[in-house]
Amino acid sequence: MALISQKSFQFYSSSAPARKSILMTLSKRLSFISGQRKPQSYSSVAMRMLCFKDKSQYMFCRKNHVKLRIQSLSVNETVHLCGDTGSSTKPNKVWVDEQHFLQNLNCLCTSKEIFDFLSSVEIMTDTMASGALQRISEVEMDDSGLKNPEGVLENEVFRALCFQFECESSKLSNTGLLNAFQALIKLRIDPRSMLMVSLLSEAEERLGKGQLTVKNLCALGESLLELEGPSSATLEQIVNHMQEKDMEMWTPLEIVMVYKMLQGIVGEGKQYQDLLNRLNSVTLTIVSQLSPKFTSIILNSLVVLHQTRAVPLVTALCRHSVKHIPYFTGDELVHVLEAFLYFGHREQTFTVALEAYVPESIINMKPQTVSKVMKYCSQKRILSKPIFDAVAEDFISDADRFTTEQIAECITPFGTLNYLPPNASSLFRKLETILHARLRHFQPHTLLNLLHSCVLIQRYPVNFLPKIFSPYFLQQLQAQPPGLDRTVTTQLTQLFLTVTLECPFYEGPKLLPKYQVKAFLTSDSSMDVHLLKRVKAGLLYLLKKRMYFSSEVSTPYFYTLDIEIKLDEEGFVLPAVQCEEVHKRVALCVDGQNRFCINSHNLLGEEAIKQRHLQLLGYEVVQIPFFEIESLQNCRKMAEYLHKKIFSHTYGLSC
Repeated sequence: MALISQKSFQFYSSSAPARKSILMTLSKRLSFISGQRKPQSYSSVAMRMLCFKDKSQYMFCRKNHVKLRIQSLSVNETVHLCGDTGSSTKPNKVWVDEQHFLQNLNCLCTSKEIFDFLSSVEIMTDTMASGALQRISEVEMDDSGLKNPEGVLENEVFRALCFQFECESSKLSNTGLLNAFQALIKLRIDPRSMLMVSLLSEAEERLGKGQLTVKNLCALGESLLELEGPSSATLEQIVNHMQEKDMEMWTPLEIVMVYKMLQGIVGEGKQYQDLLNRLNSVTLTIVSQLSPKFTSIILNSLVVLHQTRAVPLVTALCRHSVKHIPYFTGDELVHVLEAFLYFGHREQTFTVALEAYVPESIINMKPQTVSKVMKYCSQKRILSKPIFDAVAEDFISDADRFTTEQIAECITPFGTLNYLPPNASSLFRKLETILHARLRHFQPHTLLNLLHSCVLIQRYPVNFLPKIFSPYFLQQLQAQPPGLDRTVTTQLTQLFLTVTLECPFYEGPKLLPKYQVKAFLTSDSSMDVHLLKRVKAGLLYLLKKRMYFSSEVSTPYFYTLDIEIKLDEEGFVLPAVQCEEVHKRVALCVDGQNRFCINSHNLLGEEAIKQRHLQLLGYEVVQIPFFEIESLQNCRKMAEYLHKKIFSHTYGLSC
């Protein structure tokens, strides 16, 4: 973790008297509320914060251990929890003022605005003070670190806050302590400083005494993950305390916080699988109570924790997510879609809800969300014309906002599912423009996938094929995972065959034989074995002998035929082994449901290009789709069907 500079941290390395002297110069700016003192309104700009000259005046200490009702700034849900143990309660006025304070704080967008706001506040609780630190960390931190180190770390109000948190850590509420610790970690304050050591020591002491609630345990766990990583010894102690809690009494917020913490601690979930099993069971009972945000978080955690055995919970969450589709944020919807993909779940009502939501909302959707929706449709073989048409329109009008990876994820499904939208010409003109402008930005495998998907739907990227077939590009493919594996070489070979058969005008470089496969890679799941057996039985009934047809035939043209029948010049069937006097070859494509889009008669792109190429290679292609023969009950009916399909002009055959 990057640490702040020594210069920026001189205040915390000073002696206690020196630090006290610095605080005395702050013109009595900071005060914390006592359980015995009625808070005054902080809305008056004229009132200034009070700074205490000695410990006896320090109103932060709650002599009666006042119970605080708090709202954590790290979670958007409103929740009321006890911050300290004891019998006293916090005055309603304080609770109302805290809510108002935190609401105002959340509207501020710079540290200067926050510090000016704090300077106008007369009195603060520790929850309000820690909330201010959290808001500072939210607005001032980015991927590169603290945007304005001097403006934050050298600010007198910030120093005053930190000084009092350090000196009075034992008197903080659990929430004030842990929220402050979390915020200071995000601000990358040196973990070896007295401030951080004091807060951590106090938190660990309360942990050992069993004084922390489930929410407190999660907050401490998240902080330690950020500070020390999953190897922190204290994390195991935190999980052990969680295991002793009564899960049935946990709120949805607490359950969500535990999931988030566990996915950081236990990786694949093997170490604490018993705890996860209990948590999954309890979560199943409250699925109907989960908000869109919580539903998304839990599904994401189940993916990260590889909870493949939690089938009832996953199913319930996926079904519950249907009603939340209009209310998910873009990131939340992405997590839900990833869970559907990871667990292999498919819900028809979910697809219907997506079809209603995406076309209306796509103009406001992030590119990541749009590309994830398309990836979901592609992998689930869902040809949703409303979604695809909306994505095509959005891409044409605003393609520049997509990354190269997102472009591929949006366009590839059109080829995979063999669909051309009404504005296909404009769509592919836009794609060609982008490729010309950003070609070098595409990763090699991403570019290959994209161009291969184009040829599936007869959109030929001839201007870019010289690059694809160049030795340099092939070396790039080989150098990056998965390298030149069977899938990649199949795509290259199919591109080569496409330009050979469908683009005779192409005169650029060709694919060298050493990069060509002998046969195209075919998925075992694409072959419906049961359907193939039924067709073969019908052919045997029709042709009388098995010698007159062959199945799963390899061709010199890379494709494998489901069934091949050879005919002579007069249309008579020849033995399958005969190579002479063959006038016509009939290729039967026995297409089961796996070769079509789900709940559709639309052939997938891979099968469509195969049948197109076989025709160009001289085969008479006869398609035998599942939906035409699923109602045929016996061999005779199947034979009659095949006779009409294959020998429609031949009358000499008799069944």
